[in-house]
Amino acid sequence: MEWERRLRARLAARPPKKSEQELKDEEMELFTKYYMEWKGGKKSDNLSYANIPRFYYRLPAEDEILLQKLREESRAVFLQRKSRELLDNEELQNLWFLLDKHQTSPMIGEEAMINYENFLKVGEKAGPKCKQFFTAKIFAKLLHNDPYGRISIMQFFNYVMRKVWLHQTRIGLSLYDVAGQGYLRESDLENYILELIPTLPQLDGLEKSFYSFYVCTAVRKFFFFLDPLRTGKIKIQDILACSFLDDLLELRDEELSKESQETNWFSAPSALRVYGQYLNLDKDHNGMLSKEELSRYGTGTLTNIFLDRVFQECLTYDGEMDYKTYLDFVLALENRKEPAALQYIFKLLDIENKGHLNVFSLNYFFRAIQEQMKIHGQEPVSFQDVKDEIFDMVKPKDPYKISLQDLINSSQGDTVTSILIDLNGFWTYENREVLVASDNDNAADVDDT
Repeated sequence: MEWERRLRARLAARPPKKSEQELKDEEMELFTKYYMEWKGGKKSDNLSYANIPRFYYRLPAEDEILLQKLREESRAVFLQRKSRELLDNEELQNLWFLLDKHQTSPMIGEEAMINYENFLKVGEKAGPKCKQFFTAKIFAKLLHNDPYGRISIMQFFNYVMRKVWLHQTRIGLSLYDVAGQGYLRESDLENYILELIPTLPQLDGLEKSFYSFYVCTAVRKFFFFLDPLRTGKIKIQDILACSFLDDLLELRDEELSKESQETNWFSAPSALRVYGQYLNLDKDHNGMLSKEELSRYGTGTLTNIFLDRVFQECLTYDGEMDYKTYLDFVLALENRKEPAALQYIFKLLDIENKGHLNVFSLNYFFRAIQEQMKIHGQEPVSFQDVKDEIFDMVKPKDPYKISLQDLINSSQGDTVTSILIDLNGFWTYENREVLVASDNDNAADVDDT
C-alpha cells in the first residue's frame, strides 16, 4: 500500500537516535549559551556591580604558613606605623609649654585658662601630630561655665594624655591579638598580663611560682564581666572601655596606699587573699574544692540548696571545683550589685530554667534558710511575708514572676539574692533597723569622746 511505503521512507530518512551522553552535552551547551547571553545582557544593562568593593578577606588556613607569616608581618608594620603617629614624651612636653605660653588671663584660682583664639594658635605651632586635638568640637566639649568662654589648660592636656594612652594601650593589646580580629582570647590576655607584671612595681614582691595563679586571678575578672555569653574572647574596645585596665595599671604607682591595694582586685594583697582562702578551704589538699569544703566559704552560712545548684550548673571535675571556677564564684558573690554577678546567681536560682523566678523558686530556696534558722534556735520567718517583701522590692513587670532584668532594674538584686542563699545575709536584712540604730549610737559615742 502507498501509505506503508511512505511511512517506511519517512522512518528511513530520520536521523539516528542520540545517546544519553549526547543529549546531556547538548543540554549543557544550550544552558551555557543562554546563561552567557543572560549574563552579558545584565552587564550591559548595569555596570554598577563592578564598583562593589571587596568586603571579605579569608583568613589563612593553619597549613598556609607563608600566608600566615605575611599577615603577621603586615599587622606588625601597621601597628608600628600607628605607634609612630602618637605623641612621644618630648612632644607632650612641648605641647604643655605652648599651652602655658598662650594662656589667657585671668586665672581661676591657680588654674590656667585658654580662649579659642589662642587655642588655634597653639594648634598651628604644635605640629601635625597634634592637629586632631585642636578642633572646635573638642574645645566645645571641654567648655563649661567660664564667663570668658575659655577652657582649662590642665583639662585639655589631660584629655590629650588620656587619648594618647588609650591609643598606646590599644596598640599594645593588638600585638597580642593573634587572630587579628579585634579581640583577645583567654591565652592572649594571659600572655599580656604575664609580660606586664615586671613593669608593675606593686607586684615586685610576688614569687615567680605564684605568677600563674596571679595571671589566672587577673584574667578571670576580665572574662567574668566582659564575656557574659562565655564565648572565650573579649573585644579589645570593651577592655579599653571598662575600668579594669586602669585598676591593673594603677599598680605602677610605687606609693599606692594600703587602702587602695585592698580594694583593687589586681593588687598583690588581693590576689594572695583570694588564693589563700582557696587553700584554706581545700582541707584534703588535692587542689580542688568539694561541696563540703566550699560550704565554709565566707561566714559559712550559704545554704546547702544553693551550694547544690552551684555544683550542678558550674564546671566541675569529678564533682569538685577548680580554682578558675572558684574565682567566678567569688567574683559573683563579692559583686552582687553588678549585672554580670546577678546573671550568674540568677541562673542558679532559676531551677526550672524558665528565665524567671516564681513563687515556687523563691520558696524552694527560702525553705533552706528556714531550716538553718531552726538549727540555730531561731523562730523561722513566714515565707509569705518574705515573698511579699521581695516582690515589693523588685516591682517586676509581671506581678507573678521576676526576670533577671527586673532584678537588675530594681537595684535590689544584691539584697534579694542574699535573702535567698545566705543565712547571714537574711539575718542582716531582717535586723537592718537594729543595726542602723547601733551604728548611729556608736557614731554618737565617738563624737562624745
